[in-house]
Amino acid sequence: MPKYEPHRFPFRWNIADGYPAKGIEAHNSTVFGTFICGGGSSMGYKLAGFHHLGGVELDPKVAETYKLNHHPELLYNEDIRDFNKREDLPPELYTLDLLDGSPPCSTFSTAGSRDKAWGKEKHFAEGQKLQTLDDLVFIYCDTILKLKPKTFLLENVSGIIKGNAKSYSRRIVEYLTSNGYDVQVFCLNAATMGVPQLRERVFFIGHKKEYHLPKLVLNFNEQPIPFGECKDKEGFHEGLTTERQREIFNHRKYGDKDIGDSQQRWNGKDVGFTSKWLYQNQVCLTLAASTAEGRMLYHFEEPIRINETEIRNVSTFPQDYQSPYKDIGWLCGMSVPPVMTAQIAYQIYKQWLSKINK
Repeated sequence: MPKYEPHRFPFRWNIADGYPAKGIEAHNSTVFGTFICGGGSSMGYKLAGFHHLGGVELDPKVAETYKLNHHPELLYNEDIRDFNKREDLPPELYTLDLLDGSPPCSTFSTAGSRDKAWGKEKHFAEGQKLQTLDDLVFIYCDTILKLKPKTFLLENVSGIIKGNAKSYSRRIVEYLTSNGYDVQVFCLNAATMGVPQLRERVFFIGHKKEYHLPKLVLNFNEQPIPFGECKDKEGFHEGLTTERQREIFNHRKYGDKDIGDSQQRWNGKDVGFTSKWLYQNQVCLTLAASTAEGRMLYHFEEPIRINETEIRNVSTFPQDYQSPYKDIGWLCGMSVPPVMTAQIAYQIYKQWLSKINK
């Protein structure tokens, strides 16, 4: 079993610094993304030395944001279902080293409606068409079988391997295994991977059976990075502006997880549990798109909200990332942290692709 060698990708960085990350060799293995959003995963692959060709994104504003930051060779602003029907794809998409995908996961989230929403159509975001979301993992599996990459990665929330959703996970593995791939399932926490955020995600990772490769070993043990190291000491912070917010702040106690805990002690009201306290000596809680966009994350030590610089830091997004079309908090909350992807991609290359392409 290969030994994991830690390699810290810095959580503070700039696109202007160039790719790959310092100390990483550019091997230029090709990768193409689906559900690329703002490009969190794309940046991770680039940091790990991959050549990222571009991807598929449904939301036009997000696609514009992606184009602005990544200048992709290939960008398809369309539904993945329409992409799968295409017969005009360039040959390089049929010789990929890796195919990446993070299908929308709200129907599997333990914080969402889960199986009550399965099979129902909804608008995933403003401006997007009505669609079912829980079957997108299988639509992405169809993309894998259409393009037949050497390796693939499918990312989703941890809820996909819990409760009734386990059946989806089993079907994913069975479907891909019966069609020529060896598949492994990993549940990883970004906080062990050099990301200053408690973000647990599931990764289905596989390769063509014909390569007869050993099992992939992902055993990350980076030192936790507390929120205090991500604090913006010079930038602007929005303060607590209402009397009620200030009263809640004054009634907080160490150990409160959220404003709901503090408010219940103060006035007995059972509200505010989606607004979280951020402790400087602890790793930041999971950055959800809704809480980050609404700035519902509050410093415990000071009466201020999290700001954009801190959101970028805990998400390992570069400080010079441009987001004129979408709120940066929403984008970071919707994206896989670049450093999380970089850590996994580095190991996929080192343990698998370097052997396949030798």
